[in-house]
Amino acid sequence: MENIRKKYEELLGFVPENIEKRLKLAALSDETDAIEIIEKYREKLIYNNPLDKKTQQLVHFALLIGGMHKEPAKLHAKGALKAGATVKELFGVCETAAITGGMPAFSMAVDCVFEAIENLA
Repeated sequence: MENIRKKYEELLGFVPENIEKRLKLAALSDETDAIEIIEKYREKLIYNNPLDKKTQQLVHFALLIGGMHKEPAKLHAKGALKAGATVKELFGVCETAAITGGMPAFSMAVDCVFEAIENLA
């Protein structure tokens, strides 16, 4: 399970709380093999993908904003910065969200980016 944690630390800089819960529940229920399968699938789609990490994180952020999923969107805003995205690029996603999701999506995206850059300081 440590190899899974390491992948999240490489990608996001930390292991998200929901992932820690997933790993702990799998261990408590003796279903670690299920988590390994899920993570192998995720690894295939993320690490063996033609998109680079920065682009992937920007796409994740945009899709999550479009679905109005704030907490995971915040994680991927942070992940995008860690992968080399600029604040300008993240704001570009915010602007696009205004077109596709209206002002609620724009405002949520701005909140996510602002929190991500605050955590860098």
